[in-house]
Amino acid sequence: MSAAQDAVRKSSSAASADYRLTSVTKSEPPDGAEGGNWHRYELARGGAVITGYRQGTMKEVTRVAEEIVRGLNERRFPRKGRVQLTRSRRSN
Repeated sequence: MSAAQDAVRKSSSAASADYRLTSVTKSEPPDGAEGGNWHRYELARGGAVITGYRQGTMKEVTRVAEEIVRGLNERRFPRKGRVQLTRSRRSN
């Protein structure tokens, strides 16, 4: 396998390991919660599934769950770059 093919394989397997929103469904309130209009969402990455509950419209809950997915995926691949740190002088 060439280096280019290996790089493509690694990048595609990393992308397939991203979290994704798999479902949003109307549900009963979770234990201890009150009110109506609850939805259950599922996020998945590989075999791991995260289940969450949120109150709101289907559209609102979907939007929030997608934001959570973006945040989880950004955490997995932090931005690379050089940060220039400077030490400040102590004041006497």
